[in-house]
Amino acid sequence: MQELFRMEAEGQAQLLTAGLLALERDPTAPDHLEACMRAAHSLKGAARLVGLSAGVGVAHAMEDCFVAAQRGDTRLGPRQIDLLLAGVDLLTRIAATPEAEADQWAGRNLAEVDDFVTAIAAMAGDTVEGAVSLVAEMPASDAVAEPNLPQPAEQAAAGGRVLRMTAQNLNRLLGLASESLVESRWLKPFSNSLLHIKRLHQQTGRALDELHDALSQQLQDNRVQTLFAAIQFHFAESRHALGERLAELEMFDSRSTDLARRLYDEVLACRMQPFADGALGFPKMLRNLARSLGKQVRLDVIGGATQVDRDILEKLDTALGHLLRNAIDHGIEPPAERCAAGKPAEGVIRLEARHGAGMLQIIVSDDGRGIDLDRLREAVVARNLTNAVTAKKLSEAELLEFLFLPGFTMKDTVTEVSGRGVGLDVVQAIVKQVRGSVRASSQTGAGMQFQLRLPLTLSVVRSLLVDVGGDTYAFPLAYVARSLKLDRKEIELIEGRQHFRYQGRPTELVGASQLLGGTPAVLNQDAISIVVVEDGGSAYGLVVDRFLDERELVVQPLDTRLGKVQDIAAGALMKDGSPVLIVDVADLLRSVNKLVSGGGLSRLQRASSVVARQRKRVLVVDDSLTVRELERKLLDQHGYEVESAVDGMDGWNAVQTGRFHLVVTDVDMPRMDGIELVKLIRKDPHSKSLPVMIVSYKDREDDRRRGLEAGADYYLTKGSFHDETLVQAVIDLIGEADT
Repeated sequence: MQELFRMEAEGQAQLLTAGLLALERDPTAPDHLEACMRAAHSLKGAARLVGLSAGVGVAHAMEDCFVAAQRGDTRLGPRQIDLLLAGVDLLTRIAATPEAEADQWAGRNLAEVDDFVTAIAAMAGDTVEGAVSLVAEMPASDAVAEPNLPQPAEQAAAGGRVLRMTAQNLNRLLGLASESLVESRWLKPFSNSLLHIKRLHQQTGRALDELHDALSQQLQDNRVQTLFAAIQFHFAESRHALGERLAELEMFDSRSTDLARRLYDEVLACRMQPFADGALGFPKMLRNLARSLGKQVRLDVIGGATQVDRDILEKLDTALGHLLRNAIDHGIEPPAERCAAGKPAEGVIRLEARHGAGMLQIIVSDDGRGIDLDRLREAVVARNLTNAVTAKKLSEAELLEFLFLPGFTMKDTVTEVSGRGVGLDVVQAIVKQVRGSVRASSQTGAGMQFQLRLPLTLSVVRSLLVDVGGDTYAFPLAYVARSLKLDRKEIELIEGRQHFRYQGRPTELVGASQLLGGTPAVLNQDAISIVVVEDGGSAYGLVVDRFLDERELVVQPLDTRLGKVQDIAAGALMKDGSPVLIVDVADLLRSVNKLVSGGGLSRLQRASSVVARQRKRVLVVDDSLTVRELERKLLDQHGYEVESAVDGMDGWNAVQTGRFHLVVTDVDMPRMDGIELVKLIRKDPHSKSLPVMIVSYKDREDDRRRGLEAGADYYLTKGSFHDETLVQAVIDLIGEADT
């Protein structure tokens, strides 16, 4: 349960952070206030279930603040947002605390939690004095201090990131060599065909010699006619053979060109991820830094969907972070200065990624003050980097190159953010590591721009061949996290769905046959074959019939007239000429997510001649993962078959498509709350007699009356879980688990 709460807290913390940053720009946005309130509400209930009283207090205080903002009793300004973001960090720390250390952590940090709750209470009353002390104690240096960036010399000494050759890279190179070797085998039969043509011409030459001898004696001899007929035959056969060989040569050339193009596209795609994935942490970092410097800044990320090589994106994190901090500290002016210059008080920093001319271009620009070139010339001369005469002759581009020298800075004083001359030289060193270049340009009073030009790297995809329902499929190894044999005993149920432990976390099992077709997977062996695929953070274990081989395939695009074949990227031919389909793993994962969200995922069945007993089915509807799992386990332990839904809309879809003996629902949920769900069930002629139980933290008499008037058969508060009142209430409504 502690692990489930930690997982839920991570997701809700991301929602809260994104919502708070949006509320800072529009404090009254109803959708963001509603999303933040629900996230805090869910965390409060989940923390209560796992016994984390500190988390309950923090989440409850934040929920009250959002409710007050929804009513208009308070307005979320910058300092209030600061405090609420501190609350998100506090909740994250509480959730990350190991279960064995929860009590010790609460004892050590009780004062901090109490101060936060007190500050939030003061803020909810539209007073911020109580929050100031806590915000002042936040370690601002964690957010705004200049990172301890390594010097270029240190990076060169490390060497690991400059020239790195991993086993994965070697496998990709081997895959490319294997592909080339397969195609080169076409040269041998082509050479043999040329030898055959040569022999035909030799025979023709001998026939011509014999013809010459015959004509010299008797032109009308029958032998002459026979020889002419032989010549005609050999020449016709030679022409036919030569034509066939030339056609093969043309086909070989076309296939080789097509292979090179498809190898380039496929290999490049394997190393790509959206640029936005590498920019997730920048908005909050810039917001905190701007606040510490008394500036107003907005970050615009353009081209977030641009595909970027994963290694390049990882290496650029430090470089882009420094360029963005530079833009705030050196470029963006204070609000008063901007207004005096006729600019908006809020500065804009743009982070843009795009492809152009076969290169990746990343541009960091701002609308700040830019660089004073005369002052830059003076700084260059003062540091004895050149003389005054030469400095006057330098162009703008040449002058700006001095900014990338180690130790060079335009600031006279050192701050936590800048002034040491460490940064732009590291940016240039990182860009050079990936064989790229960086150029700076400036317009005095209009802003600064840094343009990074980087190459697009290549890699090769090897494929794992598997059998699914009697057909062969190929999974690109770039998406295969692991292939393994799993003991049936290691399968566990979470929220009514089958999971297994992968890297310490529960990973859902999916029958590949449900997606790709064929005979449904049956767990008729002690060990089942699992292919773990992941993309963008989503991971699933696909159950296949058996593993076949690992091989490099010549990818053949499917005919465009077929359109996009679901879950399939392309086709290929095996060595024996049999076809194989290459799986589009990204599309496959989208199909899995759609099945999961729609409740259509089938459970893997065990082969058995014994008919399993029928159990009564209960649908649990709650937007909290922790609550859903607790209710499911309680009911499952008492023999009920339980399915779950994440909100009222999901629950209503499940009621319409499935058969249940009971619905257990929360009240406060996104998209559709529990009261609306109960009303829909009662209005529907097919489900109006279905028993419904409301389980909610709302324990006021008005809340209870509202639920019962909507049509609920039972109203229970979640605080009653520990004495198994829930199970007894279920028994009262629908009886024991067995039908």
